[in-house]
Amino acid sequence: MHIPSDSGLGGAGGNIDAQALFRQASADGRDALNTTELAALLAALGLALDESGKAAAAVELSISLSRTREFGMVISAGVGGLDRQVDGANFRMDRYAVHAATALTDADDFLRLFQRTLAYRKLAASAQAEGRALPDAVLKACFERLIALGNDDGHAGLVLSGLDLDPVHLGEGLTVRAARCSFGPAAETRLARPVHKIDKLLHPNSIGIIGVSASGMNFGRIILRNLMGSGYPKERLTILRPGETEIDGVKCIEGLKALDGKLDLLIVAVAASAVYDLVDEIITTGAVHSVMLIPGDLGETKRSKEPAAALAGRINAAHASEDGGPIFLGANCLGIVSHPGGYDSWFIPLERLPKTQKKAERNSVLISQSGAFMISRLSRNAWLDPRYMVALGNQTDLTHGDVLSYFAERPEIETIGIYLEGFKDLDGLDFVKAVRRAVLNGKEVVIYKSGRAAPGMAGVMGHTASIAGDPALFSSVVRQAGAIVTEDLDSFDDLFYMAGVLHRKTIGGNRLGAISGAGFEAVGMADATEGETFTMQMGALSDETVKRIGEILVAKKLDALVEVRNPIDINPGADDEAHLQVTEAFAQDPNIDAVVVGLDPTAPSVAALEESKLRPGFDINSPKSTVQLMPPVVARTEKPIVAVVDGGPLYDAMAARLKDQGVCVVKNCVSGTRALVRYVEARTEAARIRSRGR
Repeated sequence: MHIPSDSGLGGAGGNIDAQALFRQASADGRDALNTTELAALLAALGLALDESGKAAAAVELSISLSRTREFGMVISAGVGGLDRQVDGANFRMDRYAVHAATALTDADDFLRLFQRTLAYRKLAASAQAEGRALPDAVLKACFERLIALGNDDGHAGLVLSGLDLDPVHLGEGLTVRAARCSFGPAAETRLARPVHKIDKLLHPNSIGIIGVSASGMNFGRIILRNLMGSGYPKERLTILRPGETEIDGVKCIEGLKALDGKLDLLIVAVAASAVYDLVDEIITTGAVHSVMLIPGDLGETKRSKEPAAALAGRINAAHASEDGGPIFLGANCLGIVSHPGGYDSWFIPLERLPKTQKKAERNSVLISQSGAFMISRLSRNAWLDPRYMVALGNQTDLTHGDVLSYFAERPEIETIGIYLEGFKDLDGLDFVKAVRRAVLNGKEVVIYKSGRAAPGMAGVMGHTASIAGDPALFSSVVRQAGAIVTEDLDSFDDLFYMAGVLHRKTIGGNRLGAISGAGFEAVGMADATEGETFTMQMGALSDETVKRIGEILVAKKLDALVEVRNPIDINPGADDEAHLQVTEAFAQDPNIDAVVVGLDPTAPSVAALEESKLRPGFDINSPKSTVQLMPPVVARTEKPIVAVVDGGPLYDAMAARLKDQGVCVVKNCVSGTRALVRYVEARTEAARIRSRGR
């Protein structure tokens, strides 16, 4: 682990072998460097160590490298000194500290992140007040050396565990007032899973099931009915059940050894106690490419942790075989819905969750550690309509990183929604690398992670045997990779849906146009343009657009009531046609990059009812209704248009008909605009990542 010299920073500089320092300290029975060793390490990094206790500087920083369980080495920087003792939750996002996996960042990229923090803003303000240059060059050189140190695995038994520098003062160079460096043995890693076999899992030419009752409606029987009900051919199904010849018209065989050939997929729906021996048989016979483990209680309870860990070890060892061995999805797994694979293996009866096609082309996938999460999301919003829905369960074998790696390379997938509770060791690093590949391949990744507070973290451990890490670090690292990280279920729904509808629209900038016949909506949209880390501005309408809208208002006899501006309140007297004409005028303005329009369904001039008794024919079926007029406007407009239908159940039909025709519809002007702001930020960041090519 040689650190090169010529840092351009203050301090001695020079070459040093960090491994030699670690070995020296280890020989003395220590797992941390002493002051002399620290000074040598920091000097090689171009940093001066001064623990003399001199007066604190006006601005104190903290900079660190930490080897995390999930993401491997992470670089962090933010407020230091006494400010670091304040709970980071009291700061807005990215103001307290920023984090990135060293494997996915470089000095320029991390400096850009650090510039969001309060610490950098104080440094910049101090430099400006004193007439000095901004400290960017000094900070960049420091980050470059730290990232190089973090990415060096040492090729030996001892690796850096953590390097914490706090406080750090900026003068001619960077001076560290207090530091700690720890080291330890390199962590063991699991064998690589044969990710290509996920194709067998999703598109099986043959499916076997163990655990189907011949007389009752157990989980196995429900799965069998769902497989057939979703159109999977009976002749490609096999039930493994001794003593039976057929169940529901599907042939039965005695067991794995009676198979004619190798199964693409085996669904295991037996009691957890029977799984251990069965998995050994699956591995030994080599009769299966992929396995779906439905049972729970495999690592979720204290008594099952040790046997479940031993089971995972045996599965992992099987991946050393020539063909990589079978892959396992689950356990505690709801299953898969694969529309291209023509099957539904969920144990939820089809009558409880109809999965009708809502998109002309299914372009998304939903990956979830919790099956119930997918059920509730789809039940609430059928327009999410994923191409695949995959329940991971407790990740006995296949992990978030594995499944996302597979879908990151699938050209037909444009958006990926993910619910996760925690990672297996170092799978977070594989996961963020897969996020980055997905973004580079033109996809959007929307994530909701549970376990954000202490009670939630405890609940995660009891659900799918996961460990929930620090939520602020998770959010920062995963956003830096290019994902959209949502803070609650509603924002996940909005953003996953929005990403699917607007994926092919052009994001040309951050200038918003806002329209409504309800004044509170127009103002609410404008108020919602400021996010925690990104802001859209209200675009200045061109003279040509002002003139065009003025002519529309004159034609609609609204000119005496409405002032042309952005945001614009076009008055409750505006009819459907006025809404759409003004919307298209905004969308065609070169100073506007996206439009949010309140469709005002409760206004008497808008044909928003499914059927009007007061005015027969004045409803959503009228050729002059928004339902008929808006889809062509959206289709011929390259810019994103978001429609707000804020009303009760009377207007559900209006919203549904618009959604059916590809219009992006939200129910609330504020949450919808906030979602659009987050989406535009993500698309802008994705474009930046793709321009860098990494």
